[in-house]
Amino acid sequence: MTRIEWVNKPINRNFQAVLFDFDGTLSLIREGWQLIMYSYFTEVLAEVATDMSRAEVWDHVREFVDRLTGEQTIYQCIYLAEEMRRYGVPADPAQFKAEYNRRILRHIADRVAGLNNGSIPREELLVPGSRRLLEQLRQHGLTLYLASGTDHEYVVAEAQALGIADYFNGGIYGALDDYKKSSKEQVIRNLILPQIPAGETLLGFGDGFVEIENVKAVGGYAVGVASDEQRREGVDQWKRGRLLKAGADVIIGDYGCVDTLLEHLLGEGARHVSSL
Repeated sequence: MTRIEWVNKPINRNFQAVLFDFDGTLSLIREGWQLIMYSYFTEVLAEVATDMSRAEVWDHVREFVDRLTGEQTIYQCIYLAEEMRRYGVPADPAQFKAEYNRRILRHIADRVAGLNNGSIPREELLVPGSRRLLEQLRQHGLTLYLASGTDHEYVVAEAQALGIADYFNGGIYGALDDYKKSSKEQVIRNLILPQIPAGETLLGFGDGFVEIENVKAVGGYAVGVASDEQRREGVDQWKRGRLLKAGADVIIGDYGCVDTLLEHLLGEGARHVSSL
């Protein structure tokens, strides 16, 4: 069974709504995206950053990409554009995002096609135990929301390919062209909080800094999913460190611990539901 690292155990929370991040928290379709972004951004910035070696540019790119992980993709592109302008070179974040999307979509095309035609089992590209977790949360009567920094159309398509889109009775929310109107924080404040008694009844699952901070900021309870996306087992120690720093209340690597986890999160009722 997957180990559970408790930082703060939930006490009398009576959760009403659950917010999920997508990539790395549920979906493994985009496993490897970081290397694609590191490589592309390094390629761009190295052309003008003549005061740094390519290795130094790579390290710099990795630092700001990692720091902004969980935000909408455009924010990483905005930062790259600002770096380019610092060297006197005009740059358009939208163009960087378009090229990154082209590269990542090429990288995952066979995965999505395989899911859609049945040649790749859906469970192979889900964080282990994801479907069982979603099923049990819905059976327990909670409202589930999915919010991602990936573009909305891709999040919807990939969730459908994985066969999990219908679990999100609260809706699926990805990045929009008007990025200032589509953050995870706005989903929480504008869509979730008006529907629940208090922020403390919000439960969040995420593998990134941003969603953990957003959930904690309103008094919610945050499960840090330190998933090892490549091995599909164990805990990614780099993710674990960031999630703890963000304020995660509990750390897991995947959902192989779903029964024990939900028994603590939802109380005795979860034990009954899991036995149905």
